[in-house]
Amino acid sequence: MPAYTDLEGLAAARSCKKWLLFSAAAAFTVGLVFGLLIAAVYLQQAAPEPAARSDNGSEYVSFVDNQKEQVVQGGIYWGPKLERALPEGYERKKHAFWEKYLKGSVAVKLEHGCGRMQNRMVVFQDGLKGCVRYRQNTDQIQGELFSFYLAQILNLPNLAPSSVTIVDLKSPLWSNLANDISAAQWSNNKPVVVTQYIDNLLYAPIPPLFKPTERHLNKYDVLNMSTVLPEEQQVKGFVELAQWSDLIVFDYLTANLDRIVNNLYNYQWNVNIMDAPAHNLARRADTDLLVFLDNESGLLHGYRLLKKYEVYHNILLENLCVFRKSTVDVIKRLKNKGDIGGLLRDMFEKNSDVVKDLLPMLPDKSVKILNERIDKVYGQIVKCESMFAET
Repeated sequence: MPAYTDLEGLAAARSCKKWLLFSAAAAFTVGLVFGLLIAAVYLQQAAPEPAARSDNGSEYVSFVDNQKEQVVQGGIYWGPKLERALPEGYERKKHAFWEKYLKGSVAVKLEHGCGRMQNRMVVFQDGLKGCVRYRQNTDQIQGELFSFYLAQILNLPNLAPSSVTIVDLKSPLWSNLANDISAAQWSNNKPVVVTQYIDNLLYAPIPPLFKPTERHLNKYDVLNMSTVLPEEQQVKGFVELAQWSDLIVFDYLTANLDRIVNNLYNYQWNVNIMDAPAHNLARRADTDLLVFLDNESGLLHGYRLLKKYEVYHNILLENLCVFRKSTVDVIKRLKNKGDIGGLLRDMFEKNSDVVKDLLPMLPDKSVKILNERIDKVYGQIVKCESMFAET
């Protein structure tokens, strides 16, 4: 019996040892699996999103959610924080002030300046200045004026206050300038556009995103800049791009030739032209507002040359997928209402009583083309929504 008793104890001891080893192994396995699960969850949350791709196949860095809210919202709109950082620019009340000011002002001198040919700088009795656009061809005056009206309809704050008037030596505005007007070789009873003069203007370079090697702007391009630009430069860089997005829409609608489209056209002969400042675009040194200058080719002359330049207009528009929401809202309303011609006519008749007989309304043909281009911008917005909008 004692022998039997010893063998039973030995078997029991061995069984206990096996159970302990099994328990230890099981505990280790469970702990390892649990630890790996925790690590996997943590890494999934901490790891950056996979590199996103733009529509041209290039890779771009992804960004965390709070940065998306700051820079781009909903996939295609500049975010609220950036909107608040945009310079105030020229709102409707400033345009109304200038209109009223010209009706009651007296000019004392004309000086050379404000561009080429027969343009002049006018100095008023109180020291304020304006730029006078004088052209023999009436449609360039129409182009400048109706482009200005369209910018107001779009709520773009980037055009300086402008008003149309007549060179009339019998009016208080021009009565002191007979000699200066003669020296400028201006004809009497000619319509001119007088624009508020702006000090502290600097050259505005073309952003790299719009140069021929890139030429596109979507949320990945914008957000990728957050990792490239130093933090203190990010807001300034995005404020510039937000204004450029409006500029592309505006220049497409008006078919403006004398800004970025002219550079794109000439790039085939001069690869360095895109490194030069944009033509007829300036930046206010005090506010970083981009000022859209010299829009006389818009809506008339530019429309006549669409066959030659439309491909360059399309290059810019079709690669733009970040917009100001306020601009998109107006485009959608104009698309649905189809009333852009009536809106322009109302503004013309309200503000141009003295020149109706000398300056015609925008031709119906131009209004038709403008409506077609509004449709095209609307289509681009819808395309961008399908590609980039976040649900």
